[in-house]
Amino acid sequence: MDKNLLGYKGVKPVFLIVGFLTLVQSLSILLLAKSLAEVVSALFAGEPLKEQGAKSLLFLLAFLVRHACAMLMSRTSYRFAEATGSSIRRQMMDKLFQLGPRLAGDRGTGNVVTLVLEGVTKFRTYLELIIPRMVGMAVTPALLLVYVYTQDTSSGVILTLTMPIIIVFMILIGMTARKQMDRQLKSYRTLSNHFVDSLRGLETLKFLGRSRSHSESIAAVSDRYRSATMRTLRVAFLSSFAMDFFTMLSVASVAVSLGLRLVNEQMTLVTGLTILILAPEYFLPVRLVGADFHATLDGKEAGEAMKSIIDREAVQAKLLEPGEQEAIQDGKAPGAFFTWNNNSSLRLNEVSVKYEEEGASSLEEVKLEFNGYAKIGIIGESGAGKSTLVDILGGFLHPTSGNITINGNGVSALTDEEWRKQTAYIPQRPYIFSGTLADNVRFYYPEATQEAVAAALESAGLSKLVSSLPGGLDEMIGGGGRSLSGGQEQRVALARALLSSRPVMLLDEPTAHLDIETEYELKETMLPLFEGKLVFLATHRLHWMTDMDLIVVMQQGRVAEVGTHSELTARKGAYYELIQSQLEGIH
Repeated sequence: MDKNLLGYKGVKPVFLIVGFLTLVQSLSILLLAKSLAEVVSALFAGEPLKEQGAKSLLFLLAFLVRHACAMLMSRTSYRFAEATGSSIRRQMMDKLFQLGPRLAGDRGTGNVVTLVLEGVTKFRTYLELIIPRMVGMAVTPALLLVYVYTQDTSSGVILTLTMPIIIVFMILIGMTARKQMDRQLKSYRTLSNHFVDSLRGLETLKFLGRSRSHSESIAAVSDRYRSATMRTLRVAFLSSFAMDFFTMLSVASVAVSLGLRLVNEQMTLVTGLTILILAPEYFLPVRLVGADFHATLDGKEAGEAMKSIIDREAVQAKLLEPGEQEAIQDGKAPGAFFTWNNNSSLRLNEVSVKYEEEGASSLEEVKLEFNGYAKIGIIGESGAGKSTLVDILGGFLHPTSGNITINGNGVSALTDEEWRKQTAYIPQRPYIFSGTLADNVRFYYPEATQEAVAAALESAGLSKLVSSLPGGLDEMIGGGGRSLSGGQEQRVALARALLSSRPVMLLDEPTAHLDIETEYELKETMLPLFEGKLVFLATHRLHWMTDMDLIVVMQQGRVAEVGTHSELTARKGAYYELIQSQLEGIH
């Protein structure tokens, strides 16, 4: 059973309801077996069938109660599974937006997409099956065994001795199945990521004439997944066969013992038939758990993976107590001090980021201060720490050490939701959703009017594109719709940021994949729109720096220099070396 199962909202009442229904169902099984045995015994003794009406009705009533309880348990578990699955999906989506693009990059886009879509479905199936199965295994065998002991001690001993053997065998099979399932999931993640990457790069592969040869790579990855799946199914089928085989042997042992004593007239037929009917019911809950184990194992794994992502933010988003107390004393609600305006200030106090304890730091003791509205350029070679610094400033990442002061209030990170409402993020490759152009622009501001969307698109330099589209703002773009060029996608992302009217903009290599002509054209559009905002622009294209109010030069995770273009050029330090190495011709 999943260790997180008892932590889900509303699970305890579900366990109580299912436990009560299981108890009623177990009592109905006892009544069913006893009444059926009495009817068969009476008929075997030669009594007329019409005299067995009362007992037959009792059997029918017990039968109906049993299946009614099973239906109610299934419905109760299904409703809980549906509610919990929907809640998990909402929390997952919230966390994916909060943690930003780094999480998708680390885990793989295909893996994250598969987890949100198929993982939630599998997790719902797991919840729906595991609760009644676990409760049934705990209640029904114990109750039936106590009753069997009251009827025949020898049969009770046989059932008591055989149950642990089956459980131990089930555990051994489960351990083997888990290893196979882990291999299958690893192969499935690889297949998911490979599939998404192949779709993204399909145009490039076709352009280079490598699309046909790439099919061999797809076939190899698919074959590995097929082999892993077949091994898992083989273990599942063998375990089901073995479980049924040992259960039949146990029931047969009870039947042989009962038959010998019936022949020797050491037991009545009613008692023997009752125990013989109850013996398979005694093992049934364990068999169901074993049979459903393979069907729910991937759901359990998906639930643990989603829970790890959801709980990840609980460690990261933490306000420093002194700052929080100070805000409360000043009459502000915690989080209200994240509001940014021209009088605001932001200071990074010896902020460091290390992804592995023994590895090198991606950021090391960064000390920076920003005030009001300004254009901040962040430059450096690849791996210098530009993107990591942007992730810290955007609230996508929590520092390993150090802290941040915003508007005089200390926080451990900028992962608070109030800060995210102040920021708009434009990555290197903005994601274009399958939907209308207007809906794509409304990403940060879903309730925006058509007029506001049109104004944002015009400001971003897309008015000609809108007028050329047959559907205008309602033209479908993205997957299944009209494709956009790289420059147009960046302008859509810019329109999103403009429509949101958020005072802080973060741009992480926004023009890295564009040709120089498109970049300069986009630059002319973007620079006027940066006015009246705090803009962080991480790039390795130095021609942007002449238009920046402040330049932060990164080297190997450290801040090498800070200053304006003229100051840093005159200093002839790290910034000047970058200019010389790139030969950008900036004067």
